[in-house]
Amino acid sequence: MINLYYRLFSRFAMLKTPQQKWKEAIVAYRKKCQKILELSKSIRYAGIINEYGRTLTGMVRPNTIPLWSAEEVKNEFFIISTLMTLRKLYAQKVGALDFLLLSHPKVTILAFQRKNITYYVSIDVKTKNIENLVSKIKKIL
Repeated sequence: MINLYYRLFSRFAMLKTPQQKWKEAIVAYRKKCQKILELSKSIRYAGIINEYGRTLTGMVRPNTIPLWSAEEVKNEFFIISTLMTLRKLYAQKVGALDFLLLSHPKVTILAFQRKNITYYVSIDVKTKNIENLVSKIKKIL
């Protein structure tokens, strides 16, 4: 009887709560952001946003001055998440979105969608060989 109780208790102890699963997912996302930042000194920010534009995690390179206020970042992430969600609707006709590149005078933005999350990476505009960096980021994802 004790052996049966032990086996049942062990099974329940191995089950994770939704909160534990969520914390583990955030830790894994954070590690991916760290790996992306380590790819190049020209990467200013690496973050992950959900399908509603909410930041799940993100890391700014130390000593980097943000270009946007908190409210502007919130708006940017909402726009990107909306764009990525709408692009999914056309995936059957044109194929899945590989990545999105937005080129601005001061910064280049790369966005990669995997399942229902978007990896958002900002890079110094002076960066050479973006294709190589995109390839390295894809390997991390």
